[in-house]
Amino acid sequence: MDNSVMDNSVTDNSVTDNSVTDNGASDNGAVDEVASGVFVATARQYTTTTTVVAGAGGGCLIIDPAVTVAELDTLARWLSASGLRPVAGWSTHPHWDHLLWSAALGDVPRYATPRAVATAARELTGLISGVTDSAPGHDLTLFAQVEPVVGDAIDWAGPRASVLAHDAHAPGHGAVFLPDSGVLIAGDMCSDIEIPLLDRESADPFGDYRHGLGLLASVPGVTVIVPGHGQAGDHAEFRRRVAADFAYLDALEAGTDPADPRLSADWLREEHARQLALARGK
Repeated sequence: MDNSVMDNSVTDNSVTDNSVTDNGASDNGAVDEVASGVFVATARQYTTTTTVVAGAGGGCLIIDPAVTVAELDTLARWLSASGLRPVAGWSTHPHWDHLLWSAALGDVPRYATPRAVATAARELTGLISGVTDSAPGHDLTLFAQVEPVVGDAIDWAGPRASVLAHDAHAPGHGAVFLPDSGVLIAGDMCSDIEIPLLDRESADPFGDYRHGLGLLASVPGVTVIVPGHGQAGDHAEFRRRVAADFAYLDALEAGTDPADPRLSADWLREEHARQLALARGK
Protein backbone atom coordinates (compact mmCIF):
# COMPACT_ATOMS: atom_id res chain seq x y z
CA MET A 1 0.00 0.00 0.00
CA ASP A 2 1.38 3.36 -1.02
CA ASN A 3 0.75 6.17 1.44
CA SER A 4 0.88 9.83 0.51
CA VAL A 5 2.87 12.28 2.59
CA MET A 6 1.39 15.72 2.98
CA ASP A 7 3.53 18.80 3.40
CA ASN A 8 3.40 20.66 6.71
CA SER A 9 2.77 23.97 5.00
CA VAL A 10 -0.20 25.23 3.01
CA THR A 11 0.50 25.97 -0.62
CA ASP A 12 -1.51 28.96 -1.73
CA ASN A 13 -2.58 27.41 -4.98
CA SER A 14 -5.93 28.92 -5.89
CA VAL A 15 -7.71 27.55 -8.92
CA THR A 16 -7.06 29.74 -11.90
CA ASP A 17 -6.40 26.97 -14.40
CA ASN A 18 -8.71 24.19 -15.51
CA SER A 19 -7.34 22.01 -12.73
CA VAL A 20 -5.27 22.34 -9.61
CA THR A 21 -1.81 21.02 -10.26
CA ASP A 22 0.29 18.93 -7.90
CA ASN A 23 -2.39 18.51 -5.26
CA GLY A 24 -2.24 14.89 -4.60
CA ALA A 25 -1.09 11.85 -6.42
CA SER A 26 2.52 13.04 -6.47
CA ASP A 27 5.03 12.05 -3.80
CA ASN A 28 4.92 15.37 -1.94
CA GLY A 29 1.16 15.11 -1.36
CA ALA A 30 0.78 18.88 -0.99
CA VAL A 31 -2.28 20.47 0.55
CA ASP A 32 -3.66 23.09 -1.83
CA GLU A 33 -5.71 26.13 -0.91
CA VAL A 34 -8.29 26.04 -3.71
CA ALA A 35 -10.16 29.08 -2.36
CA SER A 36 -9.69 31.32 0.64
CA GLY A 37 -9.83 29.09 3.71
CA VAL A 38 -10.63 25.92 1.74
CA PHE A 39 -7.88 23.31 1.49
CA VAL A 40 -7.74 20.05 -0.46
CA ALA A 41 -5.36 17.16 0.14
CA THR A 42 -5.34 14.23 -2.25
CA ALA A 43 -4.38 10.72 -1.21
CA ARG A 44 -2.32 8.51 -3.47
CA GLN A 45 -4.78 5.66 -2.86
CA TYR A 46 -7.66 6.08 -5.31
CA THR A 47 -6.69 9.78 -5.75
CA THR A 48 -9.14 10.43 -2.92
CA THR A 49 -9.66 14.02 -1.80
CA THR A 50 -10.04 15.38 1.72
CA THR A 51 -11.43 18.91 2.07
CA VAL A 52 -10.72 21.17 5.04
CA VAL A 53 -12.81 24.32 5.53
CA ALA A 54 -11.46 26.87 8.01
CA GLY A 55 -13.96 28.41 10.40
CA ALA A 56 -14.06 30.63 13.46
CA GLY A 57 -11.26 30.62 16.02
CA GLY A 58 -9.16 28.02 14.21
CA GLY A 59 -11.96 25.48 14.06
CA CYS A 60 -12.43 23.58 10.82
CA LEU A 61 -14.83 21.28 9.03
CA ILE A 62 -13.33 18.04 7.67
CA ILE A 63 -15.05 16.48 4.66
CA ASP A 64 -14.26 12.85 3.74
CA PRO A 65 -10.93 12.28 5.56
CA ALA A 66 -9.14 9.45 3.78
CA VAL A 67 -7.69 6.96 3.10
CA THR A 68 -4.96 5.15 5.03
CA VAL A 69 -4.05 5.35 8.71
CA ALA A 70 -0.81 7.11 7.77
CA GLU A 71 -2.66 9.66 5.64
CA LEU A 72 -5.10 10.53 8.44
CA ASP A 73 -2.23 10.85 10.91
CA THR A 74 -0.40 13.15 8.53
CA LEU A 75 -3.57 15.18 7.99
CA ALA A 76 -3.86 15.63 11.76
CA ARG A 77 -0.24 16.80 11.97
CA TRP A 78 -0.78 19.25 9.11
CA LEU A 79 -3.87 20.67 10.81
CA SER A 80 -1.97 21.16 14.06
CA ALA A 81 0.95 22.83 12.29
CA SER A 82 -1.52 25.09 10.45
CA GLY A 83 -3.31 26.15 13.63
CA LEU A 84 -6.51 24.31 12.73
CA ARG A 85 -8.56 21.91 14.83
CA PRO A 86 -11.55 19.88 13.64
CA VAL A 87 -14.91 20.88 15.13
CA ALA A 88 -17.16 18.88 12.76
CA GLY A 89 -16.93 16.21 10.09
CA TRP A 90 -18.98 15.37 7.01
CA SER A 91 -19.25 12.17 4.99
CA THR A 92 -20.53 12.78 1.48
CA HIS A 93 -21.90 9.25 1.07
CA PRO A 94 -22.02 5.81 2.70
CA HIS A 95 -19.06 4.10 1.04
CA TRP A 96 -16.25 2.92 3.32
CA ASP A 97 -13.58 5.30 2.03
CA HIS A 98 -15.79 8.28 2.92
CA LEU A 99 -16.69 7.18 6.47
CA LEU A 100 -13.23 7.10 8.04
CA TRP A 101 -11.98 8.99 11.08
CA SER A 102 -9.02 9.09 13.45
CA ALA A 103 -8.69 9.78 17.17
CA ALA A 104 -6.07 12.36 16.21
CA LEU A 105 -8.83 14.38 14.53
CA GLY A 106 -10.71 14.68 17.83
CA ASP A 107 -14.06 13.68 19.26
CA VAL A 108 -16.35 15.95 17.27
CA PRO A 109 -19.82 15.56 15.72
CA ARG A 110 -19.72 13.90 12.32
CA TYR A 111 -22.65 14.25 9.97
CA ALA A 112 -24.16 12.79 6.81
CA THR A 113 -27.59 12.92 5.22
CA PRO A 114 -30.29 10.93 7.04
CA ARG A 115 -30.47 8.34 4.27
CA ALA A 116 -26.68 7.96 4.22
CA VAL A 117 -26.66 7.42 7.99
CA ALA A 118 -29.35 4.74 7.70
CA THR A 119 -27.54 3.05 4.81
CA ALA A 120 -24.21 3.01 6.67
CA ALA A 121 -25.85 1.43 9.71
CA ARG A 122 -27.64 -1.19 7.63
CA GLU A 123 -24.54 -2.12 5.61
CA LEU A 124 -21.95 -1.72 8.38
CA THR A 125 -20.59 -5.26 8.20
CA GLY A 126 -19.79 -5.00 4.51
CA LEU A 127 -18.37 -1.52 4.92
CA ILE A 128 -16.01 -2.71 7.65
CA SER A 129 -14.83 -5.48 5.33
CA GLY A 130 -13.97 -2.80 2.77
CA VAL A 131 -11.80 -1.01 5.32
CA THR A 132 -10.01 -4.10 6.58
CA ASP A 133 -9.37 -5.35 3.04
CA SER A 134 -8.21 -2.09 1.47
CA ALA A 135 -6.97 0.18 4.28
CA PRO A 136 -6.27 -1.97 7.35
CA GLY A 137 -5.33 -0.60 10.74
CA HIS A 138 -8.09 1.96 11.32
CA ASP A 139 -9.80 2.22 14.70
CA LEU A 140 -13.11 0.63 13.76
CA THR A 141 -14.83 2.03 16.86
CA LEU A 142 -14.63 5.42 15.10
CA PHE A 143 -15.65 4.15 11.68
CA ALA A 144 -19.00 5.31 10.24
CA GLN A 145 -19.98 7.09 13.45
CA VAL A 146 -22.14 9.64 11.66
CA GLU A 147 -25.37 11.30 12.72
CA PRO A 148 -28.06 12.76 10.48
CA VAL A 149 -27.79 16.40 9.56
CA VAL A 150 -30.78 18.52 10.51
CA GLY A 151 -31.95 20.90 7.82
CA ASP A 152 -30.15 21.83 4.63
CA ALA A 153 -26.80 22.97 6.06
CA ILE A 154 -24.10 21.60 8.35
CA ASP A 155 -24.31 23.02 11.87
CA TRP A 156 -20.87 24.41 12.65
CA ALA A 157 -19.10 27.69 13.45
CA GLY A 158 -17.84 28.51 9.99
CA PRO A 159 -18.87 29.50 6.46
CA ARG A 160 -22.30 28.24 5.43
CA ALA A 161 -22.01 24.69 4.16
CA SER A 162 -25.19 23.90 2.22
CA VAL A 163 -26.08 20.23 1.77
CA LEU A 164 -27.27 19.01 -1.64
CA ALA A 165 -28.86 15.61 -1.02
CA HIS A 166 -29.63 13.15 -3.81
CA ASP A 167 -29.28 9.46 -4.61
CA ALA A 168 -26.80 9.45 -7.49
CA HIS A 169 -23.88 7.04 -6.99
CA ALA A 170 -25.05 6.06 -3.49
CA PRO A 171 -28.17 6.42 -1.32
CA GLY A 172 -28.19 9.75 0.48
CA HIS A 173 -25.25 11.24 -1.37
CA GLY A 174 -24.67 14.69 0.15
CA ALA A 175 -22.58 17.19 -1.79
CA VAL A 176 -21.58 20.37 0.05
CA PHE A 177 -21.64 23.87 -1.45
CA LEU A 178 -19.83 26.79 0.17
CA PRO A 179 -21.60 29.86 -1.23
CA ASP A 180 -19.10 32.32 0.29
CA SER A 181 -16.25 30.87 -1.77
CA GLY A 182 -18.15 29.12 -4.56
CA VAL A 183 -16.56 25.74 -3.77
CA LEU A 184 -18.65 22.65 -4.53
CA ILE A 185 -17.46 19.46 -2.82
CA ALA A 186 -19.23 16.94 -5.02
CA GLY A 187 -18.40 13.61 -3.42
CA ASP A 188 -17.94 10.85 -5.98
CA MET A 189 -19.20 12.85 -8.96
CA CYS A 190 -17.87 15.39 -11.48
CA SER A 191 -14.49 13.68 -11.64
CA ASP A 192 -11.79 14.21 -14.22
CA ILE A 193 -10.61 10.60 -13.85
CA GLU A 194 -13.78 8.57 -13.18
CA ILE A 195 -16.86 7.98 -15.30
CA PRO A 196 -20.26 8.32 -13.61
CA LEU A 197 -20.60 5.27 -11.38
CA LEU A 198 -24.23 4.33 -10.89
CA ASP A 199 -25.85 2.81 -7.83
CA ARG A 200 -26.81 -0.37 -9.66
CA GLU A 201 -28.96 -1.53 -6.74
CA SER A 202 -31.23 1.50 -7.04
CA ALA A 203 -34.72 1.08 -8.49
CA ASP A 204 -33.81 3.73 -11.07
CA PRO A 205 -30.01 4.02 -11.38
CA PHE A 206 -30.09 6.23 -14.47
CA GLY A 207 -32.87 8.49 -13.27
CA ASP A 208 -31.22 8.91 -9.87
CA TYR A 209 -27.89 9.80 -11.43
CA ARG A 210 -29.38 12.27 -13.87
CA HIS A 211 -31.32 13.93 -11.07
CA GLY A 212 -28.24 14.24 -8.86
CA LEU A 213 -26.04 15.51 -11.66
CA GLY A 214 -28.71 18.00 -12.68
CA LEU A 215 -28.93 19.21 -9.08
CA LEU A 216 -25.20 19.90 -8.97
CA ALA A 217 -25.27 21.51 -12.42
CA SER A 218 -27.98 23.92 -11.28
CA VAL A 219 -25.99 25.32 -8.34
CA PRO A 220 -25.33 29.02 -9.04
CA GLY A 221 -21.93 30.55 -8.52
CA VAL A 222 -19.68 27.48 -8.59
CA THR A 223 -16.08 28.65 -8.96
CA VAL A 224 -14.29 25.47 -7.86
CA ILE A 225 -15.30 21.82 -8.16
CA VAL A 226 -13.77 19.24 -5.80
CA PRO A 227 -14.54 15.63 -6.76
CA GLY A 228 -14.22 12.74 -4.33
CA HIS A 229 -11.53 11.24 -6.55
CA GLY A 230 -9.40 13.28 -8.92
CA GLN A 231 -8.29 16.88 -9.19
CA ALA A 232 -10.09 20.08 -8.32
CA GLY A 233 -11.05 22.33 -11.22
CA ASP A 234 -12.35 25.81 -11.95
CA HIS A 235 -15.79 26.87 -13.21
CA ALA A 236 -15.04 26.06 -16.85
CA GLU A 237 -13.77 22.63 -15.86
CA PHE A 238 -16.90 22.06 -13.76
CA ARG A 239 -19.12 22.78 -16.77
CA ARG A 240 -16.95 20.53 -18.96
CA ARG A 241 -17.22 17.65 -16.50
CA VAL A 242 -21.00 18.02 -16.18
CA ALA A 243 -21.33 17.93 -19.98
CA ALA A 244 -18.99 14.91 -20.21
CA ASP A 245 -20.98 13.05 -17.55
CA PHE A 246 -24.30 13.70 -19.28
CA ALA A 247 -22.76 12.61 -22.59
CA TYR A 248 -21.56 9.39 -20.96
CA LEU A 249 -25.05 8.70 -19.58
CA ASP A 250 -26.62 9.43 -22.99
CA ALA A 251 -24.31 6.92 -24.70
CA LEU A 252 -24.83 4.36 -21.96
CA GLU A 253 -28.61 4.52 -22.15
CA ALA A 254 -28.42 4.30 -25.93
CA GLY A 255 -26.52 1.03 -25.46
CA THR A 256 -23.33 2.29 -27.07
CA ASP A 257 -19.72 2.64 -25.97
CA PRO A 258 -18.80 6.31 -25.48
CA ALA A 259 -15.49 7.75 -26.59
CA ASP A 260 -14.65 8.79 -23.03
CA PRO A 261 -10.95 9.22 -22.21
CA ARG A 262 -11.65 8.32 -18.58
CA LEU A 263 -12.20 4.71 -19.65
CA SER A 264 -8.50 3.94 -19.32
CA ALA A 265 -8.14 1.98 -16.08
CA ASP A 266 -9.10 -1.70 -16.10
CA TRP A 267 -11.47 -1.35 -13.15
CA LEU A 268 -13.33 1.51 -14.81
CA ARG A 269 -13.74 -0.47 -18.03
CA GLU A 270 -15.12 -3.33 -15.93
CA GLU A 271 -17.59 -1.01 -14.20
CA HIS A 272 -18.57 0.45 -17.56
CA ALA A 273 -19.24 -3.05 -18.93
CA ARG A 274 -21.56 -3.76 -15.99
CA GLN A 275 -23.37 -0.47 -16.46
CA LEU A 276 -23.70 -1.04 -20.20
CA ALA A 277 -25.19 -4.46 -19.55
CA LEU A 278 -27.64 -2.86 -17.12
CA ALA A 279 -28.64 -0.29 -19.73
CA ARG A 280 -29.11 -2.89 -22.44
CA GLY A 281 -31.24 -4.99 -20.12
CA LYS A 282 -33.69 -2.19 -19.34
